[in-house]
Amino acid sequence: MLILVLNSGSSSLKFQLFDMTDESVRARGTVERIGERGGVEATIDYRAADNDASKTPATLPDHATALARVAELLTSPGQGVIASLGAIDAVGHRVVHGGEQFSGAAAITREVSDAIEACARLAPLHNPPNLVGIQACQKLMPGTPQVAVFDTAFHQRMPRQAYLYAVPYEWYEQYGVRRYGFHGTSHKYVSGRASEWLAREGGDPAALRIITCHLGNGCSMSAVKGGVSIDTSMGFTPAEGLVMGTRAGDIDPAIVPYIVERTGMSADAVMNILNKKSGLLGVSGQSNDMRDIHEAIAAGNARARVAFDIFCYRILKYVGAYAAVMGGADAVVFTGGIGEHDPVVRERVCKGLAFLGLRFDPERNAARSGEREVSGPGSALRAFVIPTNEELVIARETAEVVGAA
Repeated sequence: MLILVLNSGSSSLKFQLFDMTDESVRARGTVERIGERGGVEATIDYRAADNDASKTPATLPDHATALARVAELLTSPGQGVIASLGAIDAVGHRVVHGGEQFSGAAAITREVSDAIEACARLAPLHNPPNLVGIQACQKLMPGTPQVAVFDTAFHQRMPRQAYLYAVPYEWYEQYGVRRYGFHGTSHKYVSGRASEWLAREGGDPAALRIITCHLGNGCSMSAVKGGVSIDTSMGFTPAEGLVMGTRAGDIDPAIVPYIVERTGMSADAVMNILNKKSGLLGVSGQSNDMRDIHEAIAAGNARARVAFDIFCYRILKYVGAYAAVMGGADAVVFTGGIGEHDPVVRERVCKGLAFLGLRFDPERNAARSGEREVSGPGSALRAFVIPTNEELVIARETAEVVGAA
């Protein structure tokens, strides 16, 4: 079975073509700057499995044109990997928000499209372009099954005490105010891989307590018990929780009206700052990139040091909280750009978890690639680095939906 996975952003389109017989990737790529004006050309970065990557400029006024160009690349005599689009058995679409309607992937019908559109009020920056990609694909491949895979779905089995806020209950009933959580496909993948690792050593997958840390420009954590997400750090929006590249994470909500009163800014302007000019960038005054933070610390920048300390401290707080609600923890998993590639962050966090029985191994932590354990022999709390693969999760769930149908 061949599955095309699509991730449509407001001006971008990411794609991977999976052969599900061995879960290999036949081709992948990214289209950027779709619909840009002012003479700015779009770019297509395309790589077939056995060929070198190619990057070419193109004029792409909309997602339909971009998708048609992708189809040409996939089927072209020189670079293509399939004879025609008819070889593709199904298309899996990443959709950021599924609200409470979806606890799993769903075949895209008119009703499902309407539900995705309705959830745009909860994810106005993400669901509309996701839907644009779906509609473009339906026109280009009208006879091919389309499946929506939701970032929020993995967290839909959280208990009520975890997803409800202590606000007037009518806000939940009438306006959908609750914790939804995000990065669900990532948390699902890496917790599953950690569970497989521990199960090979005799662990019972149904009883495993795994804390997953997706750390990048956007950051979130989840408490996963027996394969089920029972809590997660992002909430009603991706602004809650950990310190991120440009997002503040957890703050006192009274800060917003206070800054409005003191500065004369609008509430929207303050929220824009909390989402786009806070986090590592806001504290350090240097960058939202952890690599730049490390360089600034080495140069003696005190604010960069504070930004790093806050970032790691917040992770430790959440690990402690999730260990408490699960009655302990068997493993902590690091993934995402920072989680996978920053040994300094991992060292700070792991050393802070010695009280849970984590024995940190510096040599394992220094390794640069692949799945690996960074805790040492005899560690009661295991620590792993597991590169995430959200696209594979989308492909797997798409195959399951199509197979069931």
